[in-house]
Amino acid sequence: MKAKTLMNKIIIVGGLSACLLLGGCGAGQAADATSAESTFAAQESTVTPTESTETAETVSTETAQDKAQLPDGVYTAEFSTDSSMFHVSEACDGKGTLTVKDGVMTIHISLGSKKILNLYPGLAEDAAKDGAVLLEPTTDTVTYSDGMTEEVYGFDVPVPVIGEEFDLALIGTKGKWYDHKVKVSDPVAEGAADTFDLSTVEDGSYTIELTMEGGSGRASIQSPAQLAIADGAATAILEWSSPNYDYMLVNGEKYLPVNTEGNSVFEVPVEALDAPLTMIGDTVAMSTPHEVEYTVTFHSDTLQNAESGK
Repeated sequence: MKAKTLMNKIIIVGGLSACLLLGGCGAGQAADATSAESTFAAQESTVTPTESTETAETVSTETAQDKAQLPDGVYTAEFSTDSSMFHVSEACDGKGTLTVKDGVMTIHISLGSKKILNLYPGLAEDAAKDGAVLLEPTTDTVTYSDGMTEEVYGFDVPVPVIGEEFDLALIGTKGKWYDHKVKVSDPVAEGAADTFDLSTVEDGSYTIELTMEGGSGRASIQSPAQLAIADGAATAILEWSSPNYDYMLVNGEKYLPVNTEGNSVFEVPVEALDAPLTMIGDTVAMSTPHEVEYTVTFHSDTLQNAESGK
């Protein structure tokens, strides 16, 4: 009887010990699980800000790109590069013609020579790969300030963004690709200049000051010039500092001198004030007649009635 009772006590104690041991493993597993969950939660809290940062950066980039886009149209824009050996022709004053159609931007640039054979919108290593789509040149004629012309290569370059650098590789006559960074900036829409409304001016005779660019600088047009306004249309009387101009071209129309003695004088139409107007003068001062392109701007803030001086 005592032996049976002792045996029962051993069984009970053993069972209790087993339960305690099992309880200890369960607590350990629970602690481990809790620790793992805490660690995972900490990792999630660490990852989340990074994801938020990336999202913020993406949104910021997309917003910047959206702001860089332009309405469809034609613009004049600055084209700058990271090399003095790669630039637009001096005749173009660092600018190209930017065309935007359906949100896609392309700038046409006329380079300084025919030494650059192809361009590639990307890196040189990709340009050299088989199947790379290269930009092919066009043959452009540029006119310098002295009236001389030259044939150079031009390219239509895709523009991913305005005001930020992008990759544009080139290959020259030596047959090697080079990496370059370029940037398109300061787009100005054609016809966007604030021009003066001639229809607001009463018919009559006026004087107006003008500025002129182009040519060698040896010849000039007298300023102020006489300006006649009738029904919103203006005609300028332009007197050159030379008697050697035998005709002028304005908007494709040829105008002959209105005098036979003294400096050459022409009556030509003026489409707008405060906007650069292209006018071509043919001079016989050289061994052969030579057409020279000028840019003339009439300044509305100097417009005065020829009779009253106001």
